[in-house]
Amino acid sequence: MSQRFPPVALIGAPTDIGAGHRGASMGPEALRVAGLPQALHERGIEVVDRGNLAGPLNPWQPPQDGYRHLAEVTAWNRAVMTAVRNELAAGNLPVVLGGDHSLALGSITAVAGHCRERGRKLLVLWFDAHADFNTSTITPSGNLHGMPVACLCGHGPRELTELGGSSPAITPDRIRQIGIRSVDAGEKRMVRDAGLDIYDMRYIDEIGMRRAMEEALEGIDADTHLHVSFDVDFLDPEIAPGVGTTIPGGPNYREAQLAMEMIADRGCLGSLDIVELNPAFDVRNRTAALTVDLVESLFGKSTLMRD
Repeated sequence: MSQRFPPVALIGAPTDIGAGHRGASMGPEALRVAGLPQALHERGIEVVDRGNLAGPLNPWQPPQDGYRHLAEVTAWNRAVMTAVRNELAAGNLPVVLGGDHSLALGSITAVAGHCRERGRKLLVLWFDAHADFNTSTITPSGNLHGMPVACLCGHGPRELTELGGSSPAITPDRIRQIGIRSVDAGEKRMVRDAGLDIYDMRYIDEIGMRRAMEEALEGIDADTHLHVSFDVDFLDPEIAPGVGTTIPGGPNYREAQLAMEMIADRGCLGSLDIVELNPAFDVRNRTAALTVDLVESLFGKSTLMRD
């Protein structure tokens, strides 16, 4: 078994409760069909698949007071938070298989609490086409998968901002967003006021993925717990069509692979979300297979041939 990584625990969260399209609930099984457990095992990593969490069905109702499905999203995130907390306490590396990106509230709240208890630094790398910093007053849709970063930073309903018992779960300086290219007007003001560290696609185009990732990874050391929250719509839809909200102009395959390889080089990965994979929009599970390939790179697979 791998000496670099602790045992990996796969946690399925099959829900699209926070999204604006149905289908992300099929994401965990698509990742399994694409061979995620086997791919990690072949890298010498011990893998245990915990199966799928249970939670409320998607009622598919309109927003109430600016939020769609708040009670159901809260229930799913409580289940995710408990599962991730248990895996971290057992010394495992939790990998949440989503599901929509609202689930990151539960996983990151659990990771943040774990780090506080052990006096470790936390850094979240948020790979996404969207900033996910909406609130009930500025959201155009009420979909909670567009609000998890705001909620983690203390802006949102108490049910979510105090999910772990205190608010905020993290401060904005603990999160760095990569690949952003779709931000609502009101959300942009919120992001600027919060001082989020964002490496948007304009910036990546100008300086290149390598330098952007060097900056995003700055300050990481052996005492850092690195949480990667990987929204599949981070990728350009030309290579990853299987998402609910496609935004053109994302990273290509090699840029995404380089980003994952550079994270692996640091050796600080402590937890991972894989979210917003939507097989209903995919072509023969192509996006799931690509995602598995990138996760392999995150866990040490490299194209490097030089010493």
